Amino acid sequence: MFPDTVLRTERFVLRPFTPDDAHDTWASCVDPLTQRWLPLPRPYRPEEATAWCTTGSHALRASGDGIHFAVAEPDGGRLLGTVGLKRTDWRARTSEVGYWVSPWARGRGIAAEATRALATWLLAEQGFRRLELRAATGNIASQRVAVKAGLRREGVLRNAGFVHTGRVDLVMFSLVPGDLAAAPVTAPG
Repeated sequence: MFPDTVLRTERFVLRPFTPDDAHDTWASCVDPLTQRWLPLPRPYRPEEATAWCTTGSHALRASGDGIHFAVAEPDGGRLLGTVGLKRTDWRARTSEVGYWVSPWARGRGIAAEATRALATWLLAEQGFRRLELRAATGNIASQRVAVKAGLRREGVLRNAGFVHTGRVDLVMFSLVPGDLAAAPVTAPG
């Protein structure tokens, strides 16, 4: 499993979820844009947010499948979003990144900055060989995040994802250790 970790960027802290994040998690996950691209429960109830913040996000690390971070303002600031790893293959040393940004925090480059911090930690400090990101072909904002975070587009995985409206094609992006120096994250905006 991944070590219990807190990461910092110039503007944010990536830390484990706490019960104090439950209300902001709920408010983020009922947002129509978040619901459009993520197959979250519908309706997303406050109890589900509490369960995610207190047990679900922590169980992913304990199982070895991944690790999820609350992205927040430093010094106990408000939840701004999440970034995390899933589908971790320890033998191949690969994992997949995912994220969402709270409606009140969008447009500030949070997802790209947090994704880059997580990628650097994974590839440079944890010895992984590949980070993958899958985004629906219609989710242009998520694809922009991938590019801003330095990931490279590889191609389209046909009919590989699902959202509430049905099956979708996914664009595959990746980052490998050699890409870290070659593709620094671009400025927010």
